[in-house]
Amino acid sequence: MNQKSQYLIKSEPFYHSTANEVELYEAAYACRLPVMIKGPTGCGKSRFIEYMAYKLQKPLITVACNEDMTAADLVGRYLLDENGTKWQDGPLTVAARIGAICYLDEIVEARQDTSVVIHPLSDHRRVLPLDKKGELVSAHEDFQLVISYNPGYQSLMKDLKQSTKQRFSALDFDYPIAKDEANIIVREGGIDEKMALKLVEIAHKARNLKGHGIDEGISTRLLVYGAMLIKAGVDPIEACKMAMVRPLSDDADIRATLDAAVELILG
Repeated sequence: MNQKSQYLIKSEPFYHSTANEVELYEAAYACRLPVMIKGPTGCGKSRFIEYMAYKLQKPLITVACNEDMTAADLVGRYLLDENGTKWQDGPLTVAARIGAICYLDEIVEARQDTSVVIHPLSDHRRVLPLDKKGELVSAHEDFQLVISYNPGYQSLMKDLKQSTKQRFSALDFDYPIAKDEANIIVREGGIDEKMALKLVEIAHKARNLKGHGIDEGISTRLLVYGAMLIKAGVDPIEACKMAMVRPLSDDADIRATLDAAVELILG
């Protein structure tokens, strides 16, 4: 298996389109524009990129960004082995060399000095300087850079610099409308539509509390978890508390409010 084929997605991921995001992304890829995906936790950002990589038949390299990630984690470093030192490409460099889509998930979790290394790849230059190696990597013609983040979590201390944002085209994501979200839950969680709509109703109650005790509402991902537990035979009320309420908050009052909504809707 060659390096490129190991990053190809072999089977089609399920993705339910909610607007014209598929067509817009295809146009951006055709122009090799870097893309920024913005939206709340668990709304389908990563699944969308997986689906598009499959649809375009391009390799996908995903990096889950975190606050400890350094520039070397992205571009590569020298490692010691039995023969001395050996250079090892990081995921961003591998993607640039082989022509993969490189997806930096939750980019703002990375240190700001780390995110600067993507700048030469995300403008007209499409190059990646490997300063420690003394090499300038020109991106493969199929390479595309994609980043994502959740605007709801941003602050003055944790946001993308304008110098980074203005190198990207952008797509806004949100939770689907109730009927579409229910269809996703039916497909992914294996429950009937009637129960799926009830789970969506619970989610809307929680999302209305955003900014009033919770930072984020119940995500589509958590709704699917609840549906999977219900399908596995767990009592629906207990399944919803476990998958949809307990992960959301440790505050007793918030939990009580959400538990009451669960019991009212499913009781």
